[in-house]
Amino acid sequence: MPYSVQFTPAAERAFGSLETTIRRRIARAIDGLAQNPRPAGVKKLAGLENLWRIRVGDYRIIYRIFDRSLIIAATCTDD
Repeated sequence: MPYSVQFTPAAERAFGSLETTIRRRIARAIDGLAQNPRPAGVKKLAGLENLWRIRVGDYRIIYRIFDRSLIIAATCTDD
């Protein structure tokens, strides 16, 4: 059973402000997290409880994993 994905209001605004092509790439990655919240390349953020990060190009998706839902805590932080 896949996890449900929920955005925080700030993450939703950040996601909506991206270019369409970047938004599609990030949406695919987030859809993948609903199936497997710990894919290859995922990093556990040190010192922060239950916070994970994956990279999509120059962007990072930062999220928390709970038993039955995947909460996107922040998204689309570019470097």
